[in-house]
Amino acid sequence: MKNKKIINLLVFLIAPAALLAAGLGMGPARGLPNHYQHQSIRGENVLIYGKGLYQHMSAEVGPQGIAQDYVTFLIAVPLLIIALFWANKNSLTGRFVLAGTLAYFLVTYLFYLMMAMYNALFLLYIFLLSASFFAFSLTMLSFEIKTLPEKFSLQTPTKPIGVFLIINALVIGGLWLSLVLPPLLDGSIVPPQAEHYTTLVVQGLDLALLLPLALLTGVLLFKKHSWGYFLGPTYTIFLSLMMLALTAKIIVMGLLYQNIIPAIIIIPTFLFLAVTSSVLLLRNVNE
Repeated sequence: MKNKKIINLLVFLIAPAALLAAGLGMGPARGLPNHYQHQSIRGENVLIYGKGLYQHMSAEVGPQGIAQDYVTFLIAVPLLIIALFWANKNSLTGRFVLAGTLAYFLVTYLFYLMMAMYNALFLLYIFLLSASFFAFSLTMLSFEIKTLPEKFSLQTPTKPIGVFLIINALVIGGLWLSLVLPPLLDGSIVPPQAEHYTTLVVQGLDLALLLPLALLTGVLLFKKHSWGYFLGPTYTIFLSLMMLALTAKIIVMGLLYQNIIPAIIIIPTFLFLAVTSSVLLLRNVNE
């Protein structure tokens, strides 16, 4: 693996930093929140979470942050360490897992830095985003794209996995547009989900970057293009972790008696399909 020493250093810095960030975020889950009402700049009354690291987040989003912190602490960080040792053994499979897991950290802390109300971990979020970006970039640059198709068996189910990624992009994109378009059409402009935040960060970045990338990856995989073999395993592993985090968030929202239909059906289904796609792609890698 090219740039092995730098990648190792960055990962060994990311892991404890992410454990610290997630651990501090998980703390308030043990106690009851101190909810209070806040009037946003748009004149809307927003229920605020009121406790711990996410005390200034809304009562809906704060618990979601804690749910994702559990996924990061218990699943993503251990997987990152395992993937690093796996990749260090010159395993192509391990390198794909490392790249996909680093993509999870990159996107997670991009969201935290841009969406989370300012808190004591601002500089830590900056570090995690920066370190994840460079570790992910260097890992991706270590692949020889032109030779990747021959590293996969002829039985690799690229077409069904490609179709899944295309459907995933269209369905999630449709969900986000169903939040954004109705207010534009009825003249109210701002969706209720904006609450007291400046904008819809997750939906915006998904629609602008992540969903188009899923769509492109799906098309390239369907066509058995070398870039499809390059992006496919990385994206499905990343998607597996993100869907796991989303599933945890939806479960928490349900426990708080919020409406989780149709997300409780769609997201766990996509989680299963993303994990299955990842396993099928990685099992067909010829080391």
